Amino acid sequence: MSARVAVLVFPGTNSEEETHRLLRDCGVDAEIVHWSRAETLKSYDAYVLPGGFAYEDRIRAGAIAAHDRMMDFVIEGAQKQRLVLGICNGAQMLLETGLVPGTGPIRQPTAAFTHNTSRHFICMPVTMKLVAAPSRCAITAALPEHACVPAWAAHGQGRLAAHADDLAVIAQGDHVVFAYAHTDGRVDASAVPNGSALMAAALTNREGNVLAMMPHPERDGWGYSHLDRGGRRDPLAPSGGSVLFAAFAAALRVSA
Repeated sequence: MSARVAVLVFPGTNSEEETHRLLRDCGVDAEIVHWSRAETLKSYDAYVLPGGFAYEDRIRAGAIAAHDRMMDFVIEGAQKQRLVLGICNGAQMLLETGLVPGTGPIRQPTAAFTHNTSRHFICMPVTMKLVAAPSRCAITAALPEHACVPAWAAHGQGRLAAHADDLAVIAQGDHVVFAYAHTDGRVDASAVPNGSALMAAALTNREGNVLAMMPHPERDGWGYSHLDRGGRRDPLAPSGGSVLFAAFAAALRVSA
């Protein structure tokens, strides 16, 4: 029996359809689950938290959603080694719950994704480079070393920030899985669109079963994402960002 994956929808989520479709395209048995059905989450084997503006991002991005009943089940599942992927707003929630980087107690975050250095919302194509060993995170284990994944940054609060001591723990523990990079794979500060500490685009927890990713790979999931860059013969063909979801699907098969 294949693993069942819940795509969580909170008040204000807005990327669930693309995320759900790409998961299904990669062979994942995924279902959209709204906040009114929180109790059903206990029956799922893995969780994906898509982007948006849950609860209008009041207080801080993801801060209120981190205390939603839905997250009780996500936390419980993560602690049982179930796979969890958070994208953009979902990533913000995972840091607010303390699941990622997981260096402190639950719901006592040690890091956050906060306002971009520009203090403006950004929407632009980016490249994420795998800077940890693929096996460091179960969700990336099927990717090649130094894989570059195209995605879209679309956030106003995507800058990783933490106390210097906590950033040192994050760096020393190889919690940064993806860093922002140039299209040729070079990683340096000029490739970072938001001032993120450690040039971080995505972080994992200590156990490596939870991945918090700020850019949107699902917005670079099909050929039609590139029709303005020379075009593709098949607009429905899988595109660069789909490799992340294919890796997620592979991780589900391994954990089944």
